Parts: sequence; C-alpha cells; structure tokens
Amino acid sequence: MNRFLLFGLLFCCSLYPLSRAAAQDTLSIDFSHPVNGVDTRTYTWSFTDRTGRLTAENLPQTPFYPDSTIFHPRKKALRSVNNVWLNLKIRNSGQVDSLVYLFTGWHDDISFYTTDAAGKPTLQMHTGLMVDRGDVERWNHYTFPLHVRAGETRTFYVHILNRFYRENEFLPVLYDPIHKAEFHHTQTDQYKGEVLVIQILIGMLLVLLSITVINYTQLPDRSSLYFAAYLLGLILFFTLRLETKPFQLSFFHFCPMFKFYWDIPALLFCFYFMYMLFGNMFLSLRERYPLMEKIYRYGAMVTGILILVCIAMIAMGNFQAPAMIYTWTYFITLIPFGISFIALARRTRHHPLIRFYLFGSISLYLLTIWAFLNNNEPVSFTPLPELVGPYNVLVLGVLLQALFFAAGLSYRNKLVHQEKTKTQEMLIKQLNKNKELQRKLNEQLEELVKEQTTEILRKKMELEEQRKLQLDVEYSKKLAEIELKAIRAQINPHFIFNCLNSIQLFVMQRDYEHAQKYLSDFSYLIRKTLDFSRRNFITLADEITYLNTYLGLEKMRFEQKMSYEILTDPSIATAELEVPAMLLQPYVENAVKHGMINEDHSSGLLVIRFNMLAGDMLECVIEDNGIGIERSRALRSLPGHHQSQGMEISLNRAELLNKMYNTGIQIEIIDKSKKQANDSGTVIRVLIPQL
Repeated sequence: MNRFLLFGLLFCCSLYPLSRAAAQDTLSIDFSHPVNGVDTRTYTWSFTDRTGRLTAENLPQTPFYPDSTIFHPRKKALRSVNNVWLNLKIRNSGQVDSLVYLFTGWHDDISFYTTDAAGKPTLQMHTGLMVDRGDVERWNHYTFPLHVRAGETRTFYVHILNRFYRENEFLPVLYDPIHKAEFHHTQTDQYKGEVLVIQILIGMLLVLLSITVINYTQLPDRSSLYFAAYLLGLILFFTLRLETKPFQLSFFHFCPMFKFYWDIPALLFCFYFMYMLFGNMFLSLRERYPLMEKIYRYGAMVTGILILVCIAMIAMGNFQAPAMIYTWTYFITLIPFGISFIALARRTRHHPLIRFYLFGSISLYLLTIWAFLNNNEPVSFTPLPELVGPYNVLVLGVLLQALFFAAGLSYRNKLVHQEKTKTQEMLIKQLNKNKELQRKLNEQLEELVKEQTTEILRKKMELEEQRKLQLDVEYSKKLAEIELKAIRAQINPHFIFNCLNSIQLFVMQRDYEHAQKYLSDFSYLIRKTLDFSRRNFITLADEITYLNTYLGLEKMRFEQKMSYEILTDPSIATAELEVPAMLLQPYVENAVKHGMINEDHSSGLLVIRFNMLAGDMLECVIEDNGIGIERSRALRSLPGHHQSQGMEISLNRAELLNKMYNTGIQIEIIDKSKKQANDSGTVIRVLIPQL
C-alpha cells in the first residue's frame, strides 16, 4: 500500500512542471473586466533572429522560448542590432467578445501579425520610429488591437527590430480601450515638460540666429557665418528631438530616418567641427597663437572626415559604430581641450574675446560632465545625450554656450566698429594736415617765384649799367640758371595738383586704406621734390626710385587700368651716373595721362628702359600704348581740354641745361602710328651724355 502511495506521489510531482509550463504558454484573461497594464512577460515567448532570415511563413515551425531577460522597463544601450520575434497566446475566459491592446514600447521597426484558424500568420500593421510617417497619428500604431472572442484562444506574433544605439523600454503590457486612452494621456503629460524646454530653446536659438544674420549684413565676418551654421545645426538637432516620441507634433514626420542620420553627425558638426572653426576665426588664432590655430584647423578637418564616415555607416545600417566614434572622440578630446582652455585663460588680459569663448565652452563641458556623472538612466557612463537622464542640464549648457558666443560676437563687432571709426578719424586728420601742407607749399612757391623775379630784375639792371662783354656772359649764365629754377617752380605746382586730385578721388570714394597709402607715398614725393628742386643733377638710382614711387601712386589711382615696368641694364651703375633732376617726370606723367585712355586696350602699359650706349651716352626710352602724340594733340586742341605744359617745360629745361653745362641732351618724340598704321602709342627717347 505504501508503495502505491509513493508511486502516486511521484507521478503527481512529475505532472506539476508540465502543467505549469502549459499554463504559462497561454495567457487566460477575462476581457469583460478592466485590463490596465497587465504584464505579459511571463507568457510572451521569444526567438532572437541573429541571421535576419526568419520570415512570417516559418513562424509556426519556429521554436519560441520563455526569456524574460530581453525585456527592460528603461532605456538600454545596444552594442548590436536587436532582432527579436515575440509569440503571445491569449485566451478570452470571459463571456463577452471584446478586445485589448498590446503595447511593447517605442521601437525602430515593428511588425504585428495575427493568425487565422489554420495558424497562418497575417501582417496587420507595420510601424516604427524608422518607418512610420503618420505624424501624431502614429500613437495608435504602437498599440496593437487583439481581437479574441469569448472562450477562444488566438496566437499573435510581433517582430521587433531595433538598429539604433539605444533601445527604448521593452515591456509587453495589455490595456483595455479606456485604460489605453489614460496611458496615452499619461505618456503625453510625462514629456510635456521636455517638449516645452526644447521649444523654448529652439525659439531662443532662432532669435540668436536672426541677430547673427543681421550683424553679418552690417559687418561681414567669417566668424559670424560659422556661428550661424553652428546655430542652424543646433536648431535642426533639437527640432528632431521632438521626433523621438511618435505622439508628439513632428516637423519631419515625412522623413522618419532624418533624425537618425542627424543624431551623431549633429553632435560632431556642432560641438567639434563648427566649434573649432568658429574659435579659430573668432579668436584670430593665426595671428595670435599659430600653434593652436594649426591644432584647431587639423582637428576640424579630422572631424569633418568623421562626420562623413558616420553618415556612410548610418546609410549602411550601422548605428552603433557612429555612437562609439562620438564616445571616443568626446573622451579623447577632453584633455586637449582642457589644455587649450588653460592656455587661453593665461592670455585673457591681452585678448578680451577669450573670456566669452572660455565661459561658453567651460559652461557646456561642466554641465555635460555633471549630467553624465549624475545620469539616472540604467546605462554605463556615456556622453550620448539619448542615454542621459537629466536632459534639461544639457539643454542649459547648450543655451549658455550659444549666449556667450553671441555676446562675444557682439563685443567683437563693437571693437571692430571702434577701430574703424578711429581709423577714419586718423585719415581725416591726415587729410587736413596734407591740406595745410599744400597751402604752405603754395605760399613757399609763390615766395620763391617773387624772390627769383626780383633777382632777375636786379641782375638785368647791373648788366645794363656795366655794359661789358664779360659781365654780359656772366649775366647770361646766371639768367639761364634763374630761369631753370623758375621752370622748376612751374613743374612742382603742376605735379602737386595732379597728386592732390588723386588723393581727393580716393577720399570721395571712401577708400581710406588706399588714401592712407597714397598720402604716405605722396609725402615722400613732396620731400624728394623739395630736395631735387635745390639740385641740378641727381643720381640715376634716385631718379628710378622717384619714378617708381610716382608710378605706384598713379597705378593706385587707375586701379587695374594701368601697369608699368622700369627696366635697367644690369651693367649700369645707377648710384654713380647722374641725370638732370625732374627731367623725365613730365614725360612719364604725360604718358600716364594720355597712355591709359586707349579704347583698343583694356589696360594701359608704360615701359621705361635705361640703356648705356657707346661713348658714355645714357639712353632713356619712355614707351606707352596710348592714343599717340598726334591724337593727343588733336584732343587737347578741342575746347574744354586741359593744356599740359610739362613736355614743353622739359624741352626748355633741356635747352637751358645744354646752354649752361654743354651737356648735349637730346629729346626725340615718336608717334608709333606713323611707323605702323595698326599700332598706337608714343615713344620718347632721351639721350643724356655723361660728363
């Protein structure tokens, strides 16, 4: 008898596990009673498809097993693609034909299947964060209706595919229609605060972007462009944050993959690529800190390459590698950025803009590190915002950085405006000084003419009284010398008049940089002109320097309409040869004036050559491609044209120099059109013997 009892007890014990497994295979629930968040993990069996080849036709033959480790109520970091199939059998133990809703979580790609009487799976819904385009209506796509008649048992399949580097909560629960609506409102209220913070941040970033664009239109600067690109990247990044919950209003619901493509690339673009480009230009690192400029420049180039690599990997379906790239980039750059911050902090006294850059950078880094250290999500230490719990702290860091950078740009624009105003004031003062110098020079020239005229009259009276041949010869020599000085007095005002006209043109055009350059060179010419007016002969080197400075001024005035060359025979000792002072300048001036207005040439060309001929004869050739001497004379004969006397004065000077010093200077003026009909321009050949 005892043996029979023992065998019966053992038989019952062996049947207990079988009855328990059979009971957990099917969820029995009365649909007529409230169903509010019933946990189905015990009854939901799963199959992980690691090859990705399982299809709906093979589901009835696929072995499903109970595995509760795949479920989790919070976010989870994924190191690889999670491809899992769920099998849920439900029996309606009630007396009413009704339905319940199954919710598994917000996943990237979800397919919901029902089975018919023969057990054949049929696709009822395909949704997910990566595929659904239904805007706010997507909320109804994530809760799957389970229709089970009274006393009936049905099998449902759910295919969940998560490819992103994080997986949202994965917990299969059931709701009746009423509690499903309550769950919807609860989820909506849960994220209203986060949505409000993001919307406020986007609004403030848009305001900063508008201010930056307005400032750029008033004062174009590359740092403003980089900051505007930085703001655009942030605006797009946080706008796509609204896309992460399907029941929220989305601006990019028509392209659900956009938020995944711009997630990691946006972090690299905003916080590394544009950050380093902006800092490089904003702090003028090339002029102030060349080594740091190279580091920032090459760092931006490497970041740009990483952005392209991440986009390519995402396009191939690999979302984990870009997350690892950003994680390693963040941790590797912490120390270099910290060193650069320390180096910049030691130079804040000499560069006030560094304070804005440092405050913005440090505020973001400190707040992000604090958020990562105090992360309330059950994931490891990570810099990825998707896995960080205190999201508002990150938003505050981004906003502080943008505000400090915007304030720094405004202060920089203020400094540039002050410097520009100061430069304009200096130019105006310099212009007034030059006007005063012009007035004094005119007075000196008038006094010089009066003194020379008085000297001439006195000498004439002495010659008339003496009436001797020896005194007559001396009178002629001195008279020629005084006339030569009078001719110089005529040349100087003529030259000064043309130069001042050029200066006035630049000032009227508000080209203060060229005006300042022109004033500096003009002052040099004035000093040399006064110096040369007291000397009859100067060295060829001084003459070439003088002409080069003069032609440089004229080229600035004509901008791109004039070019010139001064060619000197290498065998000539320019520091030893002497030429008459101010003899060549009127011819060069005439060539500039009439050689730059030829309609057949877009640019005037003036060539000056110095050659040494046999017998110690210096040859100077002044050649231009202008309208020619004949046509120039015809134009000057018309009413209203200025009659330049520079060439006539130079001829008179040459005659007087030949008379005084027996120099034998020869001047030949050739119209190129006479030698060749299709050619134009003037060639002036001056031969100066070396005594």
